[in-house]
Parts: sequence; structure tokens; C-alpha cells
Amino acid sequence: MRALLIVNPNATSTTPAGRDLLAHALSSRVRLTVAHTTHRGHAAELAAQARADSIALIIVHGGDGTVNEVVNGLLGEPHPKSMRTVPAGPIPLVAVVPGGSANVFARSLGIAPDPVDATNQLIDLLALRRRRTIGLGHCDNRWFTFNAGMGLDAQVCEAVDTGRSNGQAVTPGRYVRHAVRAFFRARREDPTLTVHVPGHDPVDGVHYAFVSNSTPWTYLNRREVHTNPGTSFETGLGLFAMRTMRVLPSLRVVRQLLAAGLSPKSHSLIRFDDVSHIRIRATAPIGLQMDGDYIGVRSDVTFTAVADALTVVAPPAH
Repeated sequence: MRALLIVNPNATSTTPAGRDLLAHALSSRVRLTVAHTTHRGHAAELAAQARADSIALIIVHGGDGTVNEVVNGLLGEPHPKSMRTVPAGPIPLVAVVPGGSANVFARSLGIAPDPVDATNQLIDLLALRRRRTIGLGHCDNRWFTFNAGMGLDAQVCEAVDTGRSNGQAVTPGRYVRHAVRAFFRARREDPTLTVHVPGHDPVDGVHYAFVSNSTPWTYLNRREVHTNPGTSFETGLGLFAMRTMRVLPSLRVVRQLLAAGLSPKSHSLIRFDDVSHIRIRATAPIGLQMDGDYIGVRSDVTFTAVADALTVVAPPAH
């Protein structure tokens, strides 16, 4: 099997020793080529070329942003109805060895968060030919693998991206600090979002909205954060939208997000699981994020679920 290992050398938890171990271990199983990313969007370029070259397997060693680039490079610009814009020909298998800070996509698939453990796991999965076909989401002419959102989380991602550009390390603690600051800034602002879900009346007065393609929504170190426990790679999308920025109701919901086995509930919370598409409109342009990367400001976005969009090397779904 011909395989391409795409490495983001600037990802949070990638190291030269770990990259060498991964490449050496894989070389005994596949005909391996190694490519290091050098600029934003490079992983997408490498993935697109790998598909054109009929590479059978792409292994991504990086964070969620690198995975997102690879998926978009493989699948091209999504079209929700005909899928005519997806490039012709077979799509390579995708495997992930975590190398970022949160690694939400890989961990949601059951991949070990430690790169060395994940390398050994990948070798076993390849030997056993373990594969899993998953659904993806898309919006704004891009694919996303695990979540997207408008408002609060996009503001946090923007702040983290700015810090990363200034040389600040990306850690769970930094995400939390930015989230607290963004929350208290947003408390003074009027809600601008209206959410449209098929079969339901539009809901206005929304401050921020998260759209999930899997669960958990994210991780804080080892702790899982579940906004939509009923959402998975095999279902439609999940929606989590808040109509209040008051401190006490928000704290109650946060406590539920961090509690294992609970489905968040609140009079101010709008939550749906397994929906085919979600439209969110804003009275003024507001931030959009996908898979933890800040995209920019938008005022009208439709999020769509696409089943069986990608085959990955991963353990079976639980």
C-alpha cells in the first residue's frame, strides 16, 4: 500500500523524535512518503496531490486544523445536493496520529491522545484492516469534521489563533481564559442570531450557537465536554444554542457540559440532535469557526450533514 505521511512540524505536541518513530514504524507496513507542511493550506495541497497520484492512505500527524485541511484537500469544495464538485476517483483512507493541543477529531474516533500510543494503535489497526466510514458536516464551502460555531466559540478561536501567531503556546488553560473574557465581553451585547431547524419554528434572540458532527464537542485535557451527547459521526448534526448570557444560568449549563452522562437542559438552551441541516442568520456579521479554526465573520450560514463522506482507519464505533 502506498501511503503519505503529512506532518505539521509546528503542531503543539509534535517532536522530531516522535516523527521519526512514526515514520520508521509505518515504513515496515506501507510504502511511505513523508511530507512536512510549510505554510497554511499546504496540507490541503498535499492531500489533493496524493489523491491525484492514487495514494491509498494518508496519515496526518498534526492537530485538528491540519486534519481539516487534509479533508478539504481530498474532497474539494462540497456541494450539498449533487456532490458533483467532489473530485472523481477513489478517496484515500485517512488515519490520524495526534500532534495538536486538543486533537478532538482523533480522540472522538477512539485514537489514543499520546502520539507514541497512537502510533502503535495505528500499526495494529492497519494490520487488522480496521476501517470506519463517517459522516462530515459542511458550511461556507468547506468541510468540517467535528464542530463549527457562530459567536462565542469563534471569538475564542480567533483569540487563540492570534496568540499562536504571536508565539503563545496553545493550551486548554489558554482556551478557558479566552472563553471567560469573551463571555463577559459578550454579556453586554444584544443577541443577533436566529436559528432555523427543519420542522421547527425559527428561534431568535440567540447569543451564540454550536453545531456538532460528533461528541464530545471538545476536551479540556482528559475531561470530555458534551453539548450534544446524541450526536455522532453516524448521525446528522447537533445544535446547541443559548438565549441568555446571564451568569448563573450559564454556569448551570457549563456544569452539565462537564458532567459525564448528562444531556444539557435549560429554559434558555435550544438543543437538537440528528438534524440534516441548520441555518443560522445574524443581524450583523459575526464570527464563524470550523474545527477550531477561525474563518471570519458571516451573517448567513447553512450547516449541512453529509453521511458516509470519508473512510478512516479507526476502531469500530461504540
